[in-house]
Amino acid sequence: MRHLLCLGLLFSFCISCKNKEAKVITEVKNVSEINNNIPVYDFNTLEPLFYTKTDKTYIINFWAMWCGPCVEELPYIEEYAAKNPDVEVLLISLDFPKDIETKLKPFLKKKNITSKVILLDDPDANAWIDKIDPHWSGSIPFTIIFNSKKRAFFEHAFTSTKELENTVTETLKQ
Repeated sequence: MRHLLCLGLLFSFCISCKNKEAKVITEVKNVSEINNNIPVYDFNTLEPLFYTKTDKTYIINFWAMWCGPCVEELPYIEEYAAKNPDVEVLLISLDFPKDIETKLKPFLKKKNITSKVILLDDPDANAWIDKIDPHWSGSIPFTIIFNSKKRAFFEHAFTSTKELENTVTETLKQ
């Protein structure tokens, strides 16, 4: 009898582990499919994304893989996005289009970046930087937080999810 009980427990354990394994594989597959297609925009195509007529909150972050502070803040942006699914986050990469397949996609997968990523490829940075914010020096990371009523620009890296949460709250409260 004890032998049958042990076999039953072992069988149940194996089945439950098998189901968990399948779930993990499915989750990994879904994460790997995110950002499979990274569109390349010029500024004219990108510019309409900076405006909304709704109360929905948007966070647009300019970054690059070669920018240490940008890479350090990405987990905070990702955590904020996960906690606030009603906020739309857009990560605008300033990396080179030729590196999308060989560097950018592997980087995003390795870092588990699930926010939408697009790549900005527009050589006239002096023109489009001023159109975004005339006070922006052009350094990154650079973040825009906005809805239809409020808009704020931040030319620094966020150092915690809490700092980003507080900034969003304060920005939209004003």
